[in-house]
Amino acid sequence: MSDGHAGPGAADPLGDALATAVHRTHAVLGGVYLLDPEESVLGLVVMCGLPVDASGPWRRLPVSGPGPTAAAMREQRLVWVPCQEEMARLYPRLAAYFPYELALASAPLGGARRCWGMVNLVWPPGHPALLSPHERECITSGARHIARVLDEADPPPGIPDLPRAVPMRRPGQEPTHSAPAAADSAERLSVGVLSLDTEGYVTFANTAAAGLLGRSAAQLKGTLPWRSLPWLDNEICADVYRIAVLTREPAVMTVLRPPDRWLDFRVHADDHGMSILVIPSGTGGNPSRPPAAARADVVSGGRIYQLMQQAAALAETVSVQDVIDLMRNQILPAFGAHAMVMFTAEGGRLRTIGYHGYDPEFIERLDALHMNADVTPAGHVMATGTPSFLTGPAELARAYPDVPQTGVSRAWAFLPLITSGRPIGCCVLAYRRPHEFTADERATLTPLAALIAQALDRARLYDAKHSLAHALQQALLPHALPTVSGLDVAARYLPAGYGMDVGGDFYDFIRLGDSAVAAVIGDVQGHDVTAAALMGQARTAVHSHATAGAAPDQVLARTDHDLADLGTDRFVSCLYAHFDLARHEVTLASAGHPPPLLRHSDGRARAVVIDPGPPLGIGVGASSYPLTTLTLTEGDLVVLYTDGLVEIPGTDIGRTTTDLARHLGESGDQPLHHLVDSLVQWTHRTHRTEQHADDIALLLLQTGSSATL
Repeated sequence: MSDGHAGPGAADPLGDALATAVHRTHAVLGGVYLLDPEESVLGLVVMCGLPVDASGPWRRLPVSGPGPTAAAMREQRLVWVPCQEEMARLYPRLAAYFPYELALASAPLGGARRCWGMVNLVWPPGHPALLSPHERECITSGARHIARVLDEADPPPGIPDLPRAVPMRRPGQEPTHSAPAAADSAERLSVGVLSLDTEGYVTFANTAAAGLLGRSAAQLKGTLPWRSLPWLDNEICADVYRIAVLTREPAVMTVLRPPDRWLDFRVHADDHGMSILVIPSGTGGNPSRPPAAARADVVSGGRIYQLMQQAAALAETVSVQDVIDLMRNQILPAFGAHAMVMFTAEGGRLRTIGYHGYDPEFIERLDALHMNADVTPAGHVMATGTPSFLTGPAELARAYPDVPQTGVSRAWAFLPLITSGRPIGCCVLAYRRPHEFTADERATLTPLAALIAQALDRARLYDAKHSLAHALQQALLPHALPTVSGLDVAARYLPAGYGMDVGGDFYDFIRLGDSAVAAVIGDVQGHDVTAAALMGQARTAVHSHATAGAAPDQVLARTDHDLADLGTDRFVSCLYAHFDLARHEVTLASAGHPPPLLRHSDGRARAVVIDPGPPLGIGVGASSYPLTTLTLTEGDLVVLYTDGLVEIPGTDIGRTTTDLARHLGESGDQPLHHLVDSLVQWTHRTHRTEQHADDIALLLLQTGSSATL
């Protein structure tokens, strides 16, 4: 494996530009990421201050993923994270698997032709929470310099499989050699002493260290310890090294030197390198404990962080499409794959539920393939529960000659999706080039498949419930509003921005005769199938009593009685408005519902003061719903709405209702279908989000026009 270094004397403008940026900003390490637009991933190209072998967790970063680097790329701005607490606040998913106390800046590399990618700079703990103007200028000027180097590169650099490391020192500066007196002093010690430079190479080893480590000083000098001592090549040692470099705090680990000798390593790092004391372990340990090198075969090189990252991301998925999007945007880039297909099993055949990177015609050929384990690798892994890793087309053709192949893919990982002991599908990762799957890749992809299966199974259940609730709700809401001469009407329904996306808000517009109509709006507690079902019952009851000729208060009282008889434990708020177009009046009755808004033809708007009765479903009787009658003139507008339009956590609802009335008055004379959209947009601006926590139903009614919907 290459050590990631440029050859001696080789020109390296990009590495020099990064080293200069690290030196000028007094950072402890830095890295340049280039954007791969085809895969929407940032790949680490050159780094300074950390050995290549320790960069595993951060070599490939999806642009759509969590974290400051991806955010800085998406938003094209400098992102500064001064400490771990701020990392947890801004990027909680990243903080869950990024345990390092450090300060980090990510800056975009905006060149003359395009944005090339990002530069990351890292400082140890204790940096002030705010960047000084000088530091900010050093970071941005360093990014501009790197971008100019990339602009002038011919050809532009690509993203390598491994980044390369450049020295921390300035170009032309020679490494500092140990002073003879210090070396003599270290030689007299009975404990082992190692000195490493900023890139992890051994610059000094005393006689005691050579004896404890089983290598001569000459064999150790100039090497990376985990290369010359394979029993140090594991994730535990790599993590201790990263913590020491990033935090500048002492770190200690106990490692088994095969076959049976335990050693304590005490690690101290600063801006000039690292000193390590090697001491025979006082605890002795258990000789039967597996050596560190054996443990490294389980997970190494940062794969554990990838697994934790994907687990945190999968825990946040809700729908099947969320799982597919996560596969495409994060898991594919993290494992270097270019395409994926996800199957489920239906009736003994494979059904495609999502894919990326393949031609749709090719996917059609795969869809509905028989699950015979001897015919398809997907069927085989689902039948056996064992993943299959095919390193090239020839291997696939030998094992499964009847499977259609595409000229794009050259290696595949077939991962069974099994949850609760039953196979639910198969996920296929495909690679552009032949790919030898390492032991740690296989060991990481196998548990990852189990996490994907759990997320997919949960998402399928959610989608099934959502489809049922949504179909029920759409069936119960009016498909079209009747046309009434002399009254313009517009309506909107928006489900909540999270959860089931379906709830209990409802509206209705009921013709009661040639000159009378009723407008109804209501809200059932909850966002689930039960809420949707109760909404349908409430709307049906109101509609029935209204068309039977009941007065507004009687409509609510009888509906209250009907819902109480159902024995439901949920209540329903409702506002009933009876329009008498011949007399130019509207009579209102409220069952615990927000008051309507009234905008006069001169633009004055206000919330109507009404005396609400209790919500429906309690069974309190007819006398509890007082009536309020208003006189309408031509051009007056009545707005009925549910509380999702005005309810903001931590804000008084009376204030937001007043603000909504003010916005309504300032909206001017415009078609109702434009005005209803304006009210919804006002809500998004007020909530400072495009999503809302509750359903929104809106019903606008304006007098004085013979126009129809």
